[in-house]
Parts: sequence; C-alpha cells; structure tokens
Amino acid sequence: MVTPEQLKTWIEAGFENAHVTVDGDGHHFEAVIVATEFEGKSRIQRHQLVYGALGDKMKAEVHALSMKTMTPSEAQ
Repeated sequence: MVTPEQLKTWIEAGFENAHVTVDGDGHHFEAVIVATEFEGKSRIQRHQLVYGALGDKMKAEVHALSMKTMTPSEAQ
C-alpha cells in the first residue's frame, strides 16, 4: 500500500523545487503542490505535469488523487 509520504516523494522527484503536502488512506489521496513549473499553465496542464511525474505508478498504485496545483505567487 502506498503511503502519503511515498506519494509526496514521487511527486517531488518530478519537479525542480516543489512544495508538496499529501494526505490519504493508501487508496485515495489529496495533494497540494506548489511549483514554479506551473507558471502560465492551465489547471489541466498542471495536472498532466503531476501525472507525468508519477508515470505508471498512477495506474498501478494510486487509485484516486485529488490535487490542488499552484504557483508560488498563487500560494501566498
């Protein structure tokens, strides 16, 4: 079973300097991701970046992921 800490690590690995928090029960997760890579991107494009960072883990190990994606300026 995936832990919130593992998911946090996987997401962070896909970004240069992201601030990530993850809560969840092993099947359903909620993540807040603040990253400069989100500048100028739509919500869908931001989510695609996160799914790209997770790769195949999203299909195999994570069943549901709700995410809030923000740039550093949006997070302030």
